[in-house]
Amino acid sequence: MEKKITVIRGDGIGPEIVIEALRVLDRIAEKFGHRFVYQEILAGGSAIDACGTSLPEESLQKCLDCDSVLLGAVGGPKWDGVPKEIRPEAALLGIRSAMGLYANLRPARLFPQLADASPLKPEITRQGIDLMMVRELIGGAYFGEHRTGEENGELTAHDDMVYAEHEIERIARTAFEIARKRSSRLISVDKANVLDTSRLWRKVVHRVAADYPDVACTDMLVDNTAMQLVKNPSQFDVIVTENLFGDILSDEASMITGSIGMMASASLGEGTRGMYEPIHGSAPDIAGTDRANPIGTILSAAMMLRYSFGMSAEADCIEQAVSAVLDEGFRTADCMSEGCTLLGCKAMGEAICGKI
Repeated sequence: MEKKITVIRGDGIGPEIVIEALRVLDRIAEKFGHRFVYQEILAGGSAIDACGTSLPEESLQKCLDCDSVLLGAVGGPKWDGVPKEIRPEAALLGIRSAMGLYANLRPARLFPQLADASPLKPEITRQGIDLMMVRELIGGAYFGEHRTGEENGELTAHDDMVYAEHEIERIARTAFEIARKRSSRLISVDKANVLDTSRLWRKVVHRVAADYPDVACTDMLVDNTAMQLVKNPSQFDVIVTENLFGDILSDEASMITGSIGMMASASLGEGTRGMYEPIHGSAPDIAGTDRANPIGTILSAAMMLRYSFGMSAEADCIEQAVSAVLDEGFRTADCMSEGCTLLGCKAMGEAICGKI
């Protein structure tokens, strides 16, 4: 099988972690008889430096003309002062919108080998953490109207959170389908005691739930969810929520698993094409030092194989290789513990390739 992958190395540690993910993909291609064709583009801060904008038209077109996108990370303090419409993060919003990627999947799993790295007490982590956060990605406050102006003699800012029924229904159906493939348990997170958007969210989710009688669906307020994630994370399997809440909760879920450097994500739309990226950001303070953890990017590549290319065996192979390396006590700096062997970014990538 041949697949065209658009590659965004990005900023900070992005180029370093993407290199290791591509090496793993090349090893998979060799082992399973596939061919992955890479087309690299500029996006984010590097694109601002080279082209004056974070998402050149040529880059966007190559995102639309591929089987999926693999992204390292974008952004950094270097570009904090540029206009908001061309900030590095604006490139991600532009790609998601143009590709129609409305569903963000963020698995949060505590590898047993990293239990000591979790900030939670052992009596909590021994119950296990293995959940899937399903976040609506192209609606809500991030895509509503933003305006700042003077009212009654002082500056006032507005950020509109807007959702239409069809936007809620499609992300809800995505979450129900994922729940069916796991343990058939779904928690829908909102703030229906305060927000009109959340009351509509709850109404639509309940309507969709009628089509999935085999899935147990319950509601939970976002503030309670934040508390329950650190109190009893094992109660969660699939969580579905809107854009802003999902952004915050998914980062919380990633940290209780021991290291944000391990966390992968997928952004999907109506078809099979998606964008895959680790969730940790560009970490410019360690860029070029070989201290980055490439596992989040490597596991993102595994998600691409599973969700966009239908290569479940190949995805399993990568995930098993990561687990095998952890079993042998190899760690990067972000999840290092006593008695383990410290590896740099490149060496960790090589170790995982060696297990495939």
